[in-house]
Amino acid sequence: MRDLMNNIHPVRAISPAAAVTDNTPFVSQVIDTLGFNSLTFVILTGALADADATFTALLEHGDASDLSDAATVPDDLLIGTEALASFTFADDNETRKLGYAGGKRYARLTVTPAGNSGNAFVAAVALLGHPNRAPTANPPT
Repeated sequence: MRDLMNNIHPVRAISPAAAVTDNTPFVSQVIDTLGFNSLTFVILTGALADADATFTALLEHGDASDLSDAATVPDDLLIGTEALASFTFADDNETRKLGYAGGKRYARLTVTPAGNSGNAFVAAVALLGHPNRAPTANPPT
């Protein structure tokens, strides 16, 4: 069947906000995967004004709801790579994605700028998929 909408649950990860004008990391909400069997982060870039800035993606996971036990996700538990999810100043108005295939309940995405002194707009959505119960709620709760 061609129905994706009833089989995903989008969650705010990094909210759209005022531009970051330094190297402050963009840190997502802690995403709870309970009831879902897949997780993909979708990163959205807006204007990236600095002419030499880079933005590095990092995915962490753990079993504590506050991620006090956070550990970097090993490469073999990533779908895609953190390198492919990362971007530079030249990637205005684009998207990147990074999937998680691990068994921990909680995950968090961090996008860390380097060399950024201009405006940088970054947001992200966590797409939870393969629900234990479908259809998923609309609007998402």
